Amino acid sequence: MRAMILAAGRGERMRPLTDHTPKPLLEVKGKALIEYHLEQLNQLGITDVVINHAWLGEQFPQKLGNGSKYGVNIHYSAESDGALETAGGIIKALPLLIDQSLVEEESTANAAQEPFLVINGDVFLSGQFTQLPKLAEDKLAHLWLVENPEHNPEGDFYLHDGLVINDFADNATRFTFSGIALYRPAFFSALASETAQKLALGPSLRALAAQHRISGELLNIGWTDVGTPERLALLNQTAE
Repeated sequence: MRAMILAAGRGERMRPLTDHTPKPLLEVKGKALIEYHLEQLNQLGITDVVINHAWLGEQFPQKLGNGSKYGVNIHYSAESDGALETAGGIIKALPLLIDQSLVEEESTANAAQEPFLVINGDVFLSGQFTQLPKLAEDKLAHLWLVENPEHNPEGDFYLHDGLVINDFADNATRFTFSGIALYRPAFFSALASETAQKLALGPSLRALAAQHRISGELLNIGWTDVGTPERLALLNQTAE
């Protein structure tokens, strides 16, 4: 399996910290947020990692190099004309996320539909994934949801029988999308190529949830959306 870390955003809410440093390179306890992800991926056995970048993008290879010190191989996807948002960035990086050797060896369409892991570069996980689920053949994505944080009290999706859904009965609990998911390349087939477009809560995600094509589960490790300087400061006080 391959993985992608989304790192191209401007980080407006994190200004002035992000005026000179991309948000995923901001540090918690002396280590950049994105370095924690690289170590996590290595422990999962994922060694091919794509990182997209736009704002101050040259700082990523300067800081991370080819990934060897983290036990991974980093492939950079530069968005030189400006950030393409989450969906656009993934679409641009798809050639790096599909194992072409598998396609050539197996000569089957299924080989090009192996899922890949995507994680937002500006979240912090205070725990280790032990293993990833196997994505069912009829599913195009698997999302990890979390208990609603203060900045998103209404949540995003419901969970029911292992499915991520938009609507449910009264008094059911909605949860927040963590920014961590497995996707098949086919998930993006209906989206325009390499144009700026968001993924989270976008029409494609909603439509596939309505079709029961997205599975999901609650994330069982600590999660923080590092979206403001205050949250980053708190993490630096409390993270172990």
